[in-house]
Amino acid sequence: MIFYPAIDLKDGACVRLKKGAMDQATVFNTDPAAQARIFAEAGAEWIHVVDLNGAFAGRPVNAAAVASIVAAVSIPVQLGGGIRDMATIEAWLEQGVARVILGTVAIKDPALVRAACRRFPGRIAVGIDARGGLVAVEGWAETSQVTALDLAVMFEDAAVSAIVYTDIDRDGLLAGPNVEATASLAERITTPVIASGGVATLDDLKALKARAATGIAGVISGRAIYDGRIDLQAALALLKD
Repeated sequence: MIFYPAIDLKDGACVRLKKGAMDQATVFNTDPAAQARIFAEAGAEWIHVVDLNGAFAGRPVNAAAVASIVAAVSIPVQLGGGIRDMATIEAWLEQGVARVILGTVAIKDPALVRAACRRFPGRIAVGIDARGGLVAVEGWAETSQVTALDLAVMFEDAAVSAIVYTDIDRDGLLAGPNVEATASLAERITTPVIASGGVATLDDLKALKARAATGIAGVISGRAIYDGRIDLQAALALLKD
């Protein structure tokens, strides 16, 4: 199981939000490249990056910060937020991003996701951000009437590399992940699932790892690392063992 330390970008800085609220941002580092190096030097295999401004704007906003992260480390970077068309997908992948995460567009233009998977095999993930089981879009500002499972099943035959599943109600609150919902989703699809939202302790990681057989292939955490509640090297070792 892969542990993905997270860098959420708002106005060029590394922040964490509470339940996706942009006015509930805590700044942890004003130098995203330096933060990426910290993660890489600790032994991280991947870095998870989100352009928060981009998610709301529907287009890349923190491009300079993302570019600095990609240039600063040799490990792969996956990126989500504001990626809504093929030109943007192609541009990010050409700039060195290893994998892009498509969220809002997965509901609004599923044909684009399928086309991107065909054009860039293994480099397209779908982000499913759920509030009360329903998928939220536009930077979590809107809630659709589509369930997380229905959206995941829609792309079962598209060769999506991963589903990044976030429980918004727990994101940034250090309240523990929704292990049951994540495992339930993972065991009902064949696409690997990356868990996100609420991870606060090594015990949370153990609980997710115990359900790895369902198809949970990775875990994302941000605030708990910045707060020191989770030691990154210990987390990496735990999930690798």
